[in-house]
Amino acid sequence: MAEIEIKNVAKDFGAFTALHSVDLTITDQEFMVLLGASGCGKTTLLRIIAGLETPSQGEVWIGGRRVDHLPPRQRGIAMVFQNYAVFPHLTVFENIGFGLRMAKHNNAEVEQRVKRTAGLMHIDHLLERYSGQLSGGQRQRVAVARALAMEPEVILMDEPLSNLDALLRLEMRAELKGILADSKTTTIYVTHDQVEAMSLADRISVMHQGRIIQADSPIQIYRNPAAHFVGSFIGNPPMNFLAAERVDGGRYKVAGIDYAGPADGPAKLQFAIRPEDVHVAETGLAATVRVVEPLGPHLLLTCNVDGQSFRAVLESDLKVASGDVINLQPIADRIRWFDPESTLALAA
Repeated sequence: MAEIEIKNVAKDFGAFTALHSVDLTITDQEFMVLLGASGCGKTTLLRIIAGLETPSQGEVWIGGRRVDHLPPRQRGIAMVFQNYAVFPHLTVFENIGFGLRMAKHNNAEVEQRVKRTAGLMHIDHLLERYSGQLSGGQRQRVAVARALAMEPEVILMDEPLSNLDALLRLEMRAELKGILADSKTTTIYVTHDQVEAMSLADRISVMHQGRIIQADSPIQIYRNPAAHFVGSFIGNPPMNFLAAERVDGGRYKVAGIDYAGPADGPAKLQFAIRPEDVHVAETGLAATVRVVEPLGPHLLLTCNVDGQSFRAVLESDLKVASGDVINLQPIADRIRWFDPESTLALAA
């Protein structure tokens, strides 16, 4: 079992607080992604779990054992870095087997594990090459194979695909998820790329300013963001937010249209809807089209709704031009509401 428990972990760098009392549990064999913009604290948290940083407070437990006082080599983890850290003077075989040699495994065991993990990563034909003879994608596969060869309880990955081109990232994402599921390891994966997070994760922890704002499945984070930040960060384009005022009981006026909202909500709220969750109708939010972007399977419209910016993803064959006024009808069960003061989501 390799459940990871992060209990009340904080990290200060002088007067700057990088992490604020973080609590998180990653279950055995779960693929957890830490997602957030640069500077949100995700890499600091990963380094604390790895033992490369010491927390200012709190505890880290792996497999029921407290490890925050232990050096990295005693934590039962392997790590894959953004820059691969592949040794240029060693062959692929020697790179993959490096950790095994340091752990004093015998030659037969090293050879068996190296060949098995190289086969998993489809680099078994490259074992005699040096890193200078490899592409970026091949070097990344070597780094992952080296981690897997150690048969760790936990693999920590710090933006491991960020140096690859778009097509190779797509290929590696698909392979990585399958390989790590088969290896039955618990994985924590740091990224700022929401597409990577959504496609890889069993759960995503969205981080902002040193805090975990929401930890949930990808679909729940996308459909039911717990806070304004999550809705504005997840999605491309992100959620639309419009000002809403209570008119009677649980009804709120949004750009001149009444919608059913939280019955006990405050006088002013934010109405939120995903750009793909609206359609053109005879009635709805009056939207003046500013920009039309044909994106193959759909159109992305940037509009003005009641003086506020609003994006809509619509059918590619829609006849619309800049300056047109159209009515956009939101899908009722996809509307979300946020308190502008706390920024938290409210139930309708």
